[in-house]
Amino acid sequence: MKIKHLLLATVLLASAASQAQDSTRAARPITLNEAVDLGIKNSHQLKNSTAKIEEATAAVREALDGRLPSAKASGSYLRVNNPSIKMKAEDNSGGGSNPDEPSTTPKVSQAMYGLVNFSLPVYTGGKIRYGIESSRLLAEATRLDAEHQREEVTQNIIEAYINLYKAKAAVDLVKENLAQNEQRVKDFRNLEKNGILARNDLLKAELQASNTELTLLDVENSWALANVNMDLMLGLPATTLLAPDSSITEVTTAVLPLDDYVTAALKGRKDIGAISLQRRASDNSVKIAKADKYPSLALTGGYVALDVPKFIAVTNAVNLGVGV
Repeated sequence: MKIKHLLLATVLLASAASQAQDSTRAARPITLNEAVDLGIKNSHQLKNSTAKIEEATAAVREALDGRLPSAKASGSYLRVNNPSIKMKAEDNSGGGSNPDEPSTTPKVSQAMYGLVNFSLPVYTGGKIRYGIESSRLLAEATRLDAEHQREEVTQNIIEAYINLYKAKAAVDLVKENLAQNEQRVKDFRNLEKNGILARNDLLKAELQASNTELTLLDVENSWALANVNMDLMLGLPATTLLAPDSSITEVTTAVLPLDDYVTAALKGRKDIGAISLQRRASDNSVKIAKADKYPSLALTGGYVALDVPKFIAVTNAVNLGVGV
């Protein structure tokens, strides 16, 4: 009996401490629409999806740039110190050179040159066209995946919001039952003191009140877990106490037949649409691989400039051609 009273006192103290702590925390009212907007705004999953969309969009631009001409420019400056240069040539008249004559070899100490090349693809076997189409399909598939993830995040937030509301309603209901049981215990004690009620009936009422207090602890723990889970989903501090709006129980729209909801769900499945686009993009990848069997044709050109002071200078050296 002493153990039972000790356990009851411990439960009462824990419950009182929990209620005192909750009373010092001001609950933040939040509607379902506000929760959905806040959850979408702070969702790390959706931020990752946004980054993937930007990456896919950049891939489309890169594929489109494949149709444009490419150019490369390079240059160099060389510095040398008194090189030994000997130019030998045969004398057509049969005469030999006089070794006593001074050398006419120019003194070269530096050299500069620049190159500019460009290439314009003319025919690539369809690789550029299929690459652009494939990147566009993948970008659209990524967008549909992001919309599907947005719907999943929204659904998870709605479920968490409903669970929070149910947990809070359960706490209120158990508190109401506990108040009734405590009043019943008081009434039974008065009846037992007056000899109208048996002692066993009073003990049964006290036991029922104790069980209700234990139930209250369980539902309060469930409410606390649901509240923390909701805070994490919305990007709020874990200590934020939320008060869900009771208007979610009010049905403001007409309920349609089940078949209508099934048909609408099948037509609006973003994940199925994304899979279909990814399949088409894979087909284009196969076409790109087959296009490697065909030769590629490109229009090429270049410009060369060379300057070796006191020796040679080359300008306006332009070349045009077709490369395979």
